[in-house]
Parts: sequence; C-alpha cells; structure tokens
Amino acid sequence: MGNKYTKRYSAEYRRDAIALVRSSGRTVTEVARELGVSPESLRNWVRRDQADRGEGAPGELTSAEREELKRLRRQNREQQQTIEILKKATAFFVKENDR
Repeated sequence: MGNKYTKRYSAEYRRDAIALVRSSGRTVTEVARELGVSPESLRNWVRRDQADRGEGAPGELTSAEREELKRLRRQNREQQQTIEILKKATAFFVKENDR
C-alpha cells in the first residue's frame, strides 16, 4: 500500500522551480529530477503558472478563480444546509400549531 504522506513545498520553492524551467531551456522532467521533485508536480506548477499569466488553455481557471470557485461552492453548500434546517423547523412548527 502507498504512503499517505504528501510532501509540501513552499510557494517560494515552487516559484523558483518554475523560473528554472522557464529560463533553463531544459525539460520539466530534467529539472524535476535535478530538484528531487515529482515531474508531474512540477508540470502542474508550471501549468498553473501559465494559467495565472493568461497563457493557459482556453477556459482554464487561474489560481484566484479556483479559490473563488471553492469559496462559492462552500458557501452554497452551507446555504443549502441552512435551507434544509429551516424547512424542517417550519414543518415542525406547523404541526405544533395544528394541535
């Protein structure tokens, strides 16, 4: 079974790794091997950086848009839960008033 430990890198480290990929002319895999980072992780960092710069694929979200979408989804979920609670409370009080 795989290890559930995921290594976290600081924003500064990721920024430096992305800059190295952009300036060195080497492949992402080569730079990842040199830094001891997963090639797929570095590739994702570079892809997100490109999206944040407006150079990503059409329709790709920037980091700020991703964060806003996550926040709005959380807010929507909380509001849906509140609505369900209010519906149940309303039904309860309607039954109480009928007695």
